[in-house]
Amino acid sequence: MDGLTTVVTGGTRGIGRQVARAFAEKGANVALCGRDTDAVDATVADIEDAGGNVVGLRTDVRDEFDVERLVETAARFGNDGIDVVVANAGIYHGTPGETPLTEEAYAAFDDTVRTNCRGVFSTIRESLPHLTDTARIVVPTGGIGHKTMDGYGSYAVSKAGAEALVRGFSAEIDQPVIGLDPGVVATEMMGEDGRDPEAVAELFVWAVTEAEDVNGEIVGLKQWRQVTR
Repeated sequence: MDGLTTVVTGGTRGIGRQVARAFAEKGANVALCGRDTDAVDATVADIEDAGGNVVGLRTDVRDEFDVERLVETAARFGNDGIDVVVANAGIYHGTPGETPLTEEAYAAFDDTVRTNCRGVFSTIRESLPHLTDTARIVVPTGGIGHKTMDGYGSYAVSKAGAEALVRGFSAEIDQPVIGLDPGVVATEMMGEDGRDPEAVAELFVWAVTEAEDVNGEIVGLKQWRQVTR
């Protein structure tokens, strides 16, 4: 990833933070964002201390003007446009598995869809003018986006919408758009159960550098393990 310019939304915690670190360790220029300014500053300092080239902005993906500022900064940071976009920012209101649609508040539904689905839309849409010809876009997802499971409410709806965005953009732009399912990952948002976020960061590196014939597809650990054993 030497010299590639990458954008990671939701890059201050969980999967996003580890992906940003992994990209920087591989030599990429990393532009990351999060809603909390202190968390952005701390993540940038951590990556810089490890020798990475990184810039961070306080960004709310619900606001397309914030996202526009982020991708414009990223494009200038790398000088030649954006090579990788990871539309990772996401939220979950409540306890995973305990937020049925039949009981979910309208405010929680609206905010979840606006962040996890519309936020993906704005991240990809605002990146389009800056993408290099060989750029790749990755949208993290999970089984909840395409399987029937109870208790996941608007989070499941938002992930299904994000997967539809993967298919839609993949049919309309030249650069590959990939849905990436890392399985259950131990993040604060998902209750700290599952794989260590650091353990799945290499999956993202593979997806943006080596994965073949994946445009518009949902790929994950199985495909990664098959080709990296």
